Amino acid sequence: MEKISNPHDKFFKETFSRLEIARDFVLHYVPPEITALLDPKTLEISKDSYVDEKLKERFSDILYKVDLKTKGRVFVYLLFEHKSYPDSEAELQLLMYMVRIWMQYLKQEKKWPLPAILPMVVYHRKTQWKVKRTFHDLVDLPDPLGTFVPNFEYLLWDLSGYNDEEIKGGSFLKVACLLMKHIFSEDMGRRLPAFLGLLEGVVDNRSALQYLEAVLRYISSGSSHVRKEEIIKALKEVFVDEGDDIMSTLAEQWIEEGVQKGMQKGVQQGTMNLLSRLIARHFRVSPDSVHPILAGLTTEQLEELGERFIDAESLDEIRRWADQKRLAMAQ
Repeated sequence: MEKISNPHDKFFKETFSRLEIARDFVLHYVPPEITALLDPKTLEISKDSYVDEKLKERFSDILYKVDLKTKGRVFVYLLFEHKSYPDSEAELQLLMYMVRIWMQYLKQEKKWPLPAILPMVVYHRKTQWKVKRTFHDLVDLPDPLGTFVPNFEYLLWDLSGYNDEEIKGGSFLKVACLLMKHIFSEDMGRRLPAFLGLLEGVVDNRSALQYLEAVLRYISSGSSHVRKEEIIKALKEVFVDEGDDIMSTLAEQWIEEGVQKGMQKGVQQGTMNLLSRLIARHFRVSPDSVHPILAGLTTEQLEELGERFIDAESLDEIRRWADQKRLAMAQ
């Protein structure tokens, strides 16, 4: 079972990888002067990702290709980047993606001119996005140098500026927007029946049920204010006829997730306790003073430390090693 280390990015990708939701979003939230140029029926997802393998847990890019309403095969790329916090590096990341997209295009098509790319940041948090959106704002530019530095601006879809009533689109898109908007809210549990109620009557096929499962996974892993009992209650309240079937579909998954999570946590905790005692005995300190040093390390990292702590000259050396491991995981 895959560990969901960034549930917000995962839900964003699961949602906007659905073409019907992507088309719905483009029609409602991309500026009309731009959508007037596009043929939504031709929108398709590019399978290429322009995020480095080691950055996939931190960044979430989705790329679409859509034809222009002109003669011939002329198209633009729509580049969506998801953010659950204000990020001053967003423009730099987008520029990196855009250059990679153009390089890949030249490699595959071997022709000019380059296609246009429309970069867009999808942001959800209670606080407003106040990061500047022009690339020149990132660069220290004396006046004569401005023409030598690339410049562009990205579109921003900031959910914090929308009231619930202003959120448009079909049922799936509305649910996704409302969930992302309120996922950090303390009253998420109270709002849940109303949100799930938007899906009532549409969970009549496998694709829709899969999306409902993605919604429930996101609520379970992305919100710290919703208990599983509240999710079950909301499901049975909204889906009166289908509730039991939906619950039976999800029950095995929840049980498996719970068992595996419990097993992993137990192994990790046991390894940390044993290693704490061994290190404490080696350096003649209390195990309680070693626990904070090991906190946050994975089972594999603890096992690696177990093979090398004997050669350490001090507890500080172990602390520095552990700090480096935690820093590497955070990057």
